[in-house]
Amino acid sequence: MGRVLVTRQLPPGGCDPLLAAGHEVVRRDNDDPYTTEELVELVPGFDGLVCLLTDRIDAAVLRAGAGGRLRVVANVAVGFDNIDTVTAADLAIAIRNTPDVLSGTTADLAFLLILGAARLASEAESELRSGRWTGWSLTHNLGVDVHGALLGLLGYGRIGREVARRATGFGMEVLHHSRHDTGLPGYVPTMDELLRSVDILSIHVPLTDATHHLIGARELSLMKSTAVVVNTARGPVIDESALIRALHAGTIFAAGLDVYENEPHVRADLIAAPRTMLLPHIGSATSRTRLRMARLACQGVCDVLGAPDHQSG
Repeated sequence: MGRVLVTRQLPPGGCDPLLAAGHEVVRRDNDDPYTTEELVELVPGFDGLVCLLTDRIDAAVLRAGAGGRLRVVANVAVGFDNIDTVTAADLAIAIRNTPDVLSGTTADLAFLLILGAARLASEAESELRSGRWTGWSLTHNLGVDVHGALLGLLGYGRIGREVARRATGFGMEVLHHSRHDTGLPGYVPTMDELLRSVDILSIHVPLTDATHHLIGARELSLMKSTAVVVNTARGPVIDESALIRALHAGTIFAAGLDVYENEPHVRADLIAAPRTMLLPHIGSATSRTRLRMARLACQGVCDVLGAPDHQSG
């Protein structure tokens, strides 16, 4: 059987597919991340690598692995933006991830941000907790309605479609835009048309060179001054400087973010920006979903190394 390096602590039971298949699993006793230099030194001695989206699996790491015995890298995440997939393909190192299992959970979180940002929930709670709330007022903490609003989905993959399903319960009209015509009701052919139309924009595109700062000053200027922007995809899809300026200027009404340009650092001026709901990248953070993600990534390694299927939901 193979030898597999697991870069961080997984939920209890997360490594079960590897252990059941008889693979040797190597991991630290603590949750300290490996540096790039440490990974370069270690990976030649492993057949498989299980990593998190916070691990930078760059060309140096992959080339070091290819010089040894590395055959597969499995990311405990839905995306690949932390992995140099071009180099991996050149070196014939398989890449696996964890689609599907986190779609519903992340869609729930997106809807939490839609509701929280639209209703100014974070600002209202902060006011109460700090003792600044002076009582009920007819004109204070006025948000915008979610029910009956026009929801725009930028990206219409698994998570976007799950958000659309939830929107029907709020009586929302749903439009979507993606790189290719989906042929489905609600498809809008251009992003600009989508931005001009919607009351709430929820972003669900992968991070690529083409989507970096996809939403910037020009795009925000197209939106309604009452619009809400929500991002549960990847932080660099939004130009944070442009978003902060738009919030201060009232170009848009509010924003709900779970992801940031330079995680785990969050800009002080973003934290201080008005009408924001900010969460620390918890889109898939439920016990059940994180366990399923870990097991699916480990099963991906087993599949490449030729082990039998021990996946568990």
